[in-house]
Amino acid sequence: MAFLGNGYCSSGSEGEDEDEGMEGYRKGGYHAARPGDRFAGGRFVAQRKLGWGNFSTVWLAYDTLLNRFVALKIQKSARDYAQAALHEIELLSAIAKGDPTNSKNVVQLLDHFKHAGPNGHHVCLVTEFLGDSLLRLIRYNRNKGIGLSGVKEICRSVLVGLDYLHRELGIIHTDLKPENVLLVSTINPSKDPVRSGFTPILERTVSNQYSGSVISFSEKMLKMRARRAVAKISLRRESLGGVAAEMEKERSLDGISLKCKIVDFGNACWGSQQLAGEIQTRQYRAPEVIIGAGYSYSADMWSFACMAFELATGEVLFAPKTCQGCSEDEDHLALMMETLGKMPKKIASSGTRSKDYFDRHGDLKRIRRLKFWPLERLLVQRYNFTEPDAQGLADFLRPILDFTPENRPTAAACLKNPWLN
Repeated sequence: MAFLGNGYCSSGSEGEDEDEGMEGYRKGGYHAARPGDRFAGGRFVAQRKLGWGNFSTVWLAYDTLLNRFVALKIQKSARDYAQAALHEIELLSAIAKGDPTNSKNVVQLLDHFKHAGPNGHHVCLVTEFLGDSLLRLIRYNRNKGIGLSGVKEICRSVLVGLDYLHRELGIIHTDLKPENVLLVSTINPSKDPVRSGFTPILERTVSNQYSGSVISFSEKMLKMRARRAVAKISLRRESLGGVAAEMEKERSLDGISLKCKIVDFGNACWGSQQLAGEIQTRQYRAPEVIIGAGYSYSADMWSFACMAFELATGEVLFAPKTCQGCSEDEDHLALMMETLGKMPKKIASSGTRSKDYFDRHGDLKRIRRLKFWPLERLLVQRYNFTEPDAQGLADFLRPILDFTPENRPTAAACLKNPWLN
């Protein structure tokens, strides 16, 4: 599931067929919230769980002071998780302070506080309620790509956010990917508490809508799991009945707002205070990170380009695997070079791990035969783009996917690219 850091997600989250399990609800772990639970002296009332991650659960909550729905992130209570939350609050506070009009396409922190529960004291963050993630949007359209006009619209929104983070604030996100960009509204109006006319829950009960009886949290979890198991079996039967072909068709995105915001700053850092160790989710990881050559704002731009490709095609640009006689890192570097050309020797030898992967000529040690498939040809032959569309997208992405980090255009420069306008 896609809530490893912050996870400001709507009820249409990627992991709606999973849950975090009960083993995390112990001392130092998750807080067992229930609909109707009150936080911050009664101001925020939990409505329903939106998502979860290794660090936290995220709930839809109702702000009784300002009469609006918000997202409430409840961090695990152990010290390390609390410290991570305080670091995130520091970054989000700077983001909110520099964007009083809420126009920079980055999630807004509204409040933060500590909540005492049976498992300890939990740092809580309150943000604006947003919709589904871009990953959810890609899956909604059957992994067929969302169309170039939609790609351009989303790219403009994300680049405005990145320009704000990089140029104005000096923040590197370090984990940009479709899961960490949320639409401002939900794909399905019935899952938006405002558009659906959802009546806030203000008392701590979990009612069975058929019998009117109150069921416990654990009973609810068991019933949810049972329903999911039945749903999965039903889906398999439908597929066997010939519905699989129908599922392959693209859905219309007409009427869906593609305005979006960057979220999840649990792994972000100041440009002047970079995090030690590896950053970025595997498929969106920049080559300089893999070889241990350090990173800067341009690492976010690499991730952005990978994400734009995925929006356009429905598939990730680089999907490395551990192969016989080579590591996942080596396969990742090979895939990059098959699409983008050979990595310059100066770059290949610049990292602390370069000697693990490259020989003195700048060639991969254990993967010798590369099958070159340039970006334009990939778009035409595998994804059936027209030649002009493939050329336009490739011309936009290729400079951002430069192996030399300093050569990649900034977010501000990308916003001026004719392809977007």
